[in-house]
Amino acid sequence: MQKRRKGSSKKRRPRARAKVKHVDRRGPGPTTEDERLFSRRVADFEPAEVMPPKVERLPEGFEPIPEETLRDPWRVFRIMGEFVDGFDTLARIGPAVAIFGSARTPRRDPDYLAATMTCQLLAEAGFAIMTGAGPGIMEAANKGAQQGAGLSVGLNIELPFEQDVNRYVDLSLTFRYFFVRKTMFVRYSEGFVIFPGGYGTMDELFEALTLIQTGKVHNFPLVMYNNRYHSTLMRWLKNCMLAEGKISPEDLEIIVTANSPDQAAQIIVDAHNARNGSGS
Repeated sequence: MQKRRKGSSKKRRPRARAKVKHVDRRGPGPTTEDERLFSRRVADFEPAEVMPPKVERLPEGFEPIPEETLRDPWRVFRIMGEFVDGFDTLARIGPAVAIFGSARTPRRDPDYLAATMTCQLLAEAGFAIMTGAGPGIMEAANKGAQQGAGLSVGLNIELPFEQDVNRYVDLSLTFRYFFVRKTMFVRYSEGFVIFPGGYGTMDELFEALTLIQTGKVHNFPLVMYNNRYHSTLMRWLKNCMLAEGKISPEDLEIIVTANSPDQAAQIIVDAHNARNGSGS
């Protein structure tokens, strides 16, 4: 091994990052259905097709309701349509596993490669792979699904900036509402594998933890991949939440960690077999 010459100033090569489009939160920008739903100024940009009936007469003592509030109940039909489309399509995919992780993970990152291999193993075991359809870990997972000859599913979401569906998706659905999309991930997956990610990944992680803790879902494996990345989070859960009595010891047992694709895939397979009474 050659020693670096004294006085040499060789610069370390910066780590590659996947390109991500960002939305400027300072300006109004394009609006999404979620934004319309939660906005207090719906009338400013409400689509013309969502129109409530006009109230011509009110009983004495009734205060008139703002027009934008009257439109909310009629939005139910659009939300219902998304549920119907999602249920009708995803009910046909068979056992599936949802994979979450950062959209910013570059293709040469070890986590990208691990996600690809994990999903290839799961696909070979007979599982469809479900992701958010974007780049990074999502792309890696869909790629692994195809390499394992499994069904590669992408549940895209309408965003203020356009997110293209990655090229490894076989079956794609685009949702307007985040909460509808979340329902599809939980309803049609046998478990979650959480790779290193940001706010969106943590959102999915803690939603799954809450559903399992409160008994809304059962026999649902929750695998966190890469102990090094998640070690600080795990210490915080133990030293703060558990130590101060905010959670119980058994709540920490909901989370299973893995450091290799074989280990992550096997946890999912074993849980599926136990759930369905199959052999190990």
